[in-house]
Amino acid sequence: MPKSKLAILLLGSVALLIAEEKSRLLFSFEHGEGLSQLQLAGVRVFRSQGEAPDGRYQLVVNFRREGEPRLTLPSGVKPWDWRGFGAVTLHVRNPQEEAVAFTIEVKDAAGVQARGTATIQPRAAMAFALPLNAPDPLEMGMRGEPAIPGFRLAAADRRKIDLSRVASVSIFLSKPEKPRRLLLDNVRLIPGVSYGRIVDRLGQFALDNWPGKMQSEDEFPKRRAAEEAELAKSPALPDRDQYGGWTAGPKLESTGFFRAAKHNGRWWLVTPEGHLFLSFGVNSLNATEGDTVTAGRESTFQWLPPKGDPLASHFRVNREWEALGLKIKHHLGLAFNFYSANLQRKYGKDWFEPWAQTTLARLRAWGFNTIGNWSEPRLYGAKKAPYVVTIDTWPAASPDAKAPYAVVASGNDYWRKMTDPLDPAFAAALDVAVRAEALPRRDDPWCLGYFVDNELSWGTMRDERSRLGLALGALELGAGSPAKRAFVDRLKSQYGEISILNDAWGAKLSSWQALLNTPYKPPEKMNDAMKEDLRGFVKEFALRYFRTVRDTLKKHDPNHLYLGARFAWYTTEAVEACGETCDLVTFNIYRPRVVRSEWKVLDSIDEPVLIGEFHMGALDRGMFHTGLVASEDQADRSRMYQEYVRSVVDHPLIVGCHYFKYADEPLTGRPGDGENYSIGLVTVTDTPYPEFIEAAKAVHAEAYKRRAH
Repeated sequence: MPKSKLAILLLGSVALLIAEEKSRLLFSFEHGEGLSQLQLAGVRVFRSQGEAPDGRYQLVVNFRREGEPRLTLPSGVKPWDWRGFGAVTLHVRNPQEEAVAFTIEVKDAAGVQARGTATIQPRAAMAFALPLNAPDPLEMGMRGEPAIPGFRLAAADRRKIDLSRVASVSIFLSKPEKPRRLLLDNVRLIPGVSYGRIVDRLGQFALDNWPGKMQSEDEFPKRRAAEEAELAKSPALPDRDQYGGWTAGPKLESTGFFRAAKHNGRWWLVTPEGHLFLSFGVNSLNATEGDTVTAGRESTFQWLPPKGDPLASHFRVNREWEALGLKIKHHLGLAFNFYSANLQRKYGKDWFEPWAQTTLARLRAWGFNTIGNWSEPRLYGAKKAPYVVTIDTWPAASPDAKAPYAVVASGNDYWRKMTDPLDPAFAAALDVAVRAEALPRRDDPWCLGYFVDNELSWGTMRDERSRLGLALGALELGAGSPAKRAFVDRLKSQYGEISILNDAWGAKLSSWQALLNTPYKPPEKMNDAMKEDLRGFVKEFALRYFRTVRDTLKKHDPNHLYLGARFAWYTTEAVEACGETCDLVTFNIYRPRVVRSEWKVLDSIDEPVLIGEFHMGALDRGMFHTGLVASEDQADRSRMYQEYVRSVVDHPLIVGCHYFKYADEPLTGRPGDGENYSIGLVTVTDTPYPEFIEAAKAVHAEAYKRRAH
């Protein structure tokens, strides 16, 4: 067994022993107690010693292939009193070659049920915990709730139950596709989730230990020296030009700037020197995104710098946008940045420059060749890595600030409603934003290009109304909307008379003016003519947006690439418009890999595609949330990264992928949306994840040859 895995097991065992000092055993099948009390529905059980690796007896549960096979452990005649405890736990082993998803359910005497779902991987053994009556982490300002050391938390539904009168604990499967088998043991009660003093002075989880955790700030000099020696030993991948292009590959025309070109049936980027290039980037290369709100949550932290402390400079008054789904107010309040504070501990008072040099050296050594979105602009001028520029036409403002231009609802408006490109105010705001960013960089060969806006509300392909959402949203506005006026003008030009439109749509509109002035909501069931008109407007709307941005960019900087708008949601019409207009089409694709059959939308275009964001996270190093794509541990996360990059390299349209993000998000959540994802290349102490880095170096080293063959 690798030493790292052995250490994890030992640490987990210690944490489990600590937890069990304040626990209560409900059922153990070691001696057969409780077997006669079990209630079975669609399951068969027996005790077995042979299938347990440590020789213990365990309960073997065979779940039949039916709707909800269930094993229930009842309290008996008198309900249990679980007051003083905050979680129910059990040991689970999966002896099969396939992962098994299961649900833990606790029911009180009144019939109220609290549930949590979990998945155990093939041939794995793990202890799971279902938190009971714990606060929703959103109430505490974070997405993922604190860990219970030694246990994997089931995803709870947060339903409150009467802990003084608990009637039963159940384990069941939901519609299994085939019979399943699990081995169960040690159903216990433990104290549960804690939010008190869970963050140590370095911003790490204080209640657990793991390989690589920094025990004292005295370790910073030693770790810094060791990494500097390692970077000096292997400073860059072989066969790369100064921009990261492939010197051992074909040489194309050198234009002095980055461009896109098709070579042997596959799209590539091309460096200013003419070498083939795939963009492997890292987003958020900065030290400013580590803020976490402390106001109102002071008891969560074991230490915060007092006034006058040298590290108190890492406090700031947070004025970010309003919280998305959070039940505390994050947009105003004192926040602290443990990451930048640790950089000061590591590098000294003037920490920025040595941090920047180390960060750029890391990129080159690890095979990352692009400074991605939302990165520190002071890194651009170092001429150590190509960079992309972020342009946002919606200025940062308080939640109550007036929108700078008109918007249209698409029905899928997660961040905000869609920009209305038909409003002249949008073009004016765009010109100001582009001029400020583009003019200083128009002659810089290290600039790859520009992203303008991010994850806009285009609608989705979920169903027809979602696809037509922007047209439907425009129709529901009044005459003050530029989009509504343009849509009505388009229909008037097409149909001439309102009566002809009524015949085509099956509508009863009295006049064009009535359609313009009055919000119009089409019926749930739209006829083909109406849907065709709405699709036409959606495409025109998208073309207007992309053309406006392209023309403005090229006016101020004709030398660099327009990298698109980073689709998180999209419609076919929007993608086609982007492909017809932009230099690259960009998607943020949070999946385990890029599966070509899932991206048929790309079949309609023959343009280079860039992935602007992806990530994968794990919970074996003291963090609380895996992010949008979960892995089992750092080894699995590293394998998944390689698999993702290879899926990108193998797709003939895709010319790169940018990883989100450089450093882990704050343990207690970032301002605004409370994300506390374990997705970084480095931890809050600026310590690289060694397994991930080695995997990245290996897959980046093979990428160009793999792409070319």
